[in-house]
Amino acid sequence: MTIDLHSLTITSAKKALKEKKFSVVELTKAYLEKIKILEPKLNSFVTVTEERALADARKADELLAQGETKPLLGLPFSVKDNFSTMGIRTTASAKVLDDYVAPYNATVSQKLIDAGIVLLGKTNMDAWAHGSSTETSDYGPSRNPWDTHRLPGGSSGGAASSLAASECLAAIGSETAGSVRGPASWCGLVGFKPTYGRVSRYGVIAMASSTDSPGPITKTVEDAALVLEVLAGHDPMDATSSTKEIKPYAKRMKELTKPMTIGISDDYFTGVDKEVVAKVEEGIKVLEKKGHKIKKINLFEPKYAIDVYTILQRSEVSSNLGRMDGIRFGNERTFFGEEAKRRIMLGTYALSSGYYDAFYRKAQKVRTIIIQDFEKAFTEVDVILGPTLPATAPKVGETKNNPMYGEVMDVLTEPSSIAGLCGINVPVGFSSNRLPIGMQIIGPQFGEETILAMAYQYEQETEFWKEKPNLQFD
Repeated sequence: MTIDLHSLTITSAKKALKEKKFSVVELTKAYLEKIKILEPKLNSFVTVTEERALADARKADELLAQGETKPLLGLPFSVKDNFSTMGIRTTASAKVLDDYVAPYNATVSQKLIDAGIVLLGKTNMDAWAHGSSTETSDYGPSRNPWDTHRLPGGSSGGAASSLAASECLAAIGSETAGSVRGPASWCGLVGFKPTYGRVSRYGVIAMASSTDSPGPITKTVEDAALVLEVLAGHDPMDATSSTKEIKPYAKRMKELTKPMTIGISDDYFTGVDKEVVAKVEEGIKVLEKKGHKIKKINLFEPKYAIDVYTILQRSEVSSNLGRMDGIRFGNERTFFGEEAKRRIMLGTYALSSGYYDAFYRKAQKVRTIIIQDFEKAFTEVDVILGPTLPATAPKVGETKNNPMYGEVMDVLTEPSSIAGLCGINVPVGFSSNRLPIGMQIIGPQFGEETILAMAYQYEQETEFWKEKPNLQFD
């Protein structure tokens, strides 16, 4: 029987490679060929590392022949272009860094390399991660494989697009306020946002340092758990990384079968598209039938997180982009795009003398209220469920004249990101025009195994992850 190499998951690919049903070189060439065919239209990648990928593949085949058991050995990944990769161009999809080649690996990049991945390339994103659509990319927007006239989300849009189109086996993204869960929702994938500090930020081109969280985008929940096991852990190069124990997430999520209490807040369904609400409610019913208890809770209205996130994120952007001066590396500041300039100016204003107390300090106080509100909720419930995004994927061009589009679209993911919580998106079906819809499961800080268990149980009952887009271009 011929194996469809593009339909594999991490779990099935590992098994097939062990059984020698195909080689890593064959697997890698299949993905590289797909990239060559689709990229002129999808624009998922900024840089394709074909030569490096084939070298990685040949090395992986040698190691497999020797009995090596690295956790991700020989598996073709894409990596978002804000993760430093030694000897490979790292642009953050910004022309300021158009010719920047990183002299070192981000901790995430190094862990993936050590785990044995085949690096296919670096994926497109909103420039500097400023956005939720990829339309702010200086290299043009990526397209959504489910409808190539629509956007894949952002800022990890290229990562999600590359995986949904089967240009890779798994993708690595980063989230500041929805940039993993959001694209996963619009592209029909699993997107995992770890607790802040669970995965090292070292070597990630900083956007908002107090919320940036690297995480995997995968086809299945089990795949996400397997990648998280590789990425998680304390890093002495990142003072904000946690020393808490790393658990065998893939194993633990299958063992946690006890009934849980699911928190539902009506405010997370307010103003949400009716089709999205209907599919998420169906998802909740699936879990209720599994024996989990539903409990209504009152959470701090998510709309207030937009104001808090906007002020905090712009303030941190103005600081982080200050190093991009064209002197130490990168091009001069005239290469900054309009979105970056807007965020720098607003952040500088919020931090300036006379306005710091009125804006930045007040935003931090409200952030504390949001954190405490979630802490109180998690004394009553194990997880919180709701829509990931308030609508399905918009058409290309819809976000360009709306500088607050990203913040408004991320309204349901911003509160948990601000609070440093973990969250996961799982596909729950499709709209009437066959666009993916996602449901998010939010857990307390370092509650990764709990939300993985809940997501895994849901996935086993529904299997929406098996649905594939019918790519059509015109």
